[in-house]
Amino acid sequence: MPKFDIAGKRKLWFLISLLVIVPGLLCMFMRGFNFGIDFTGGTIIDLKFDQPVSIAEVRQSLVPYGLEGSTIQLSGAESGATESDAVMIRTTDLEEEDRKAVMAGIESEVGHYTVLREEKVGATIGGELITNAVTALVVSWLLIIAYVAYRFEFRFGIAAVLALVHDILIVLAVFSFTQRQIDSSFIAALLTIVGYSINDTIVIFDRIRENLRLHFRRGGDINELVNRSIYQTLTRSLYTVFTVMFTTAALYFFGGETTKDFAFALLVGFGSGCYSSIFIASQLWIVFRERAEKKRHQPKAATAK
Repeated sequence: MPKFDIAGKRKLWFLISLLVIVPGLLCMFMRGFNFGIDFTGGTIIDLKFDQPVSIAEVRQSLVPYGLEGSTIQLSGAESGATESDAVMIRTTDLEEEDRKAVMAGIESEVGHYTVLREEKVGATIGGELITNAVTALVVSWLLIIAYVAYRFEFRFGIAAVLALVHDILIVLAVFSFTQRQIDSSFIAALLTIVGYSINDTIVIFDRIRENLRLHFRRGGDINELVNRSIYQTLTRSLYTVFTVMFTTAALYFFGGETTKDFAFALLVGFGSGCYSSIFIASQLWIVFRERAEKKRHQPKAATAK
């Protein structure tokens, strides 16, 4: 067995997760989240400048007002174009005085323009998207339980889904702590994280299943079985997470302003997904298996007495 007993230290791994999740839950209830305009509504402004401008120029003009996270799109430009004289800005709901200040700042920093449209809109997603996202997650978890129970055993399915819940809670906790903006892309990030995490977990579970026959034949310890399985797949898990995190980090540092929160969610989720696959999912399976073994032997002990 490898020198470092990962499975035997499962209480430590559970404690580390709880030290993030429990304060995160408290923060969610006390501070809540910083929902973006997809959930709260906002203001849409269509401008036509006298000369072509870039998204970066317009975004820079919004920085003094704390609106650099606004959605900015070039209107009527050809695919791949970096400049256009028509720009649409979707930002938070602005009061009249704030709106005038922002408009004056854009004209001063970017150039003269004509207002084509200016209107306040309600949340385009809001409660409906949250409901659909939760429904999608719950349905996917139920299907995962069914699939893993069919391919492996029911306890594997429950452990895998609890590991996914762990990953979602970690991401939500971090976003509540940091008050990073949550918009429609955040929902896409959560679903991406679920897909990555369950794939990594299934690889380890598959190796546990393969090693089970040898384990029972040799009468080995359950911790030894899980440790061997984890170490046999560890290189693959680490290579995978490093690859996806390198590319996601590139998106975070070199991508546009509007993709930063999406990339940040992926970075947190991929890290948590790798952690839960190695340190949480298989350890939960051990706990469930040991409890099942205890219950199975209790009646025999009572009969013997």
